[in-house]
Amino acid sequence: MTRIIPALFAAILLTAGAFLFTGRSGDLSGPLLIGAAQAQEAGEVDTSSIVDMVQGAEDAPVTIIEYASYTCPHCANFHEGPYKKLKADYIDTGKVRFIYREVYFDRYGLWASMIARCGGEEKFFGISDLIFKGQSDWVRAGGPTEIVDALRKIGRLAGLESDTLEACLQDGEKAQTLVAWYQENAEKDGVEATPSFIVNGEKVSNQPYEDFKTLIEAELAKQ
Repeated sequence: MTRIIPALFAAILLTAGAFLFTGRSGDLSGPLLIGAAQAQEAGEVDTSSIVDMVQGAEDAPVTIIEYASYTCPHCANFHEGPYKKLKADYIDTGKVRFIYREVYFDRYGLWASMIARCGGEEKFFGISDLIFKGQSDWVRAGGPTEIVDALRKIGRLAGLESDTLEACLQDGEKAQTLVAWYQENAEKDGVEATPSFIVNGEKVSNQPYEDFKTLIEAELAKQ
């Protein structure tokens, strides 16, 4: 598991000068800095505009919330393996409602989240699959310019127009709101590492798929 720095992580991320690119590919001029002077305390940010990304039937008897970071290798392993089985066995069959919530360790994970959300709810999980599948490539693409370029390529591969991608990457207010939303959720559910899961209200750690199946079947048996 990848550990989360618990205390005021969002504030640390903001004061560290996480930034989005206001220029085109390869252009570092005029970066939008999300610094302490510009950022509100997380509790003062209205996060109601951020929607949960959900798969599965609304009335499914089991709800699983995953907390994951796009830069977390363990999260990529989960999505390349157990998640696909979970989707086929339980999500697509109406037994599990799956909610994915992003965790931000760094600005790169935040940028990836903004790309994933750029296509709206319909494209989110497809783009997320591409981001996790290519994680070992884009996180090692080089410096910030190269990494954001690699994320742009993923967005274009998913069918997003360049102008749409730039608008998403330039949205500083959205970035700040996402960080506040992350901190709000992580504190509420006591999330300290990724990937972490909430199964029908109970927090569980990452585990082999067979153990997940046992847990889910036990919850289904209660219905």
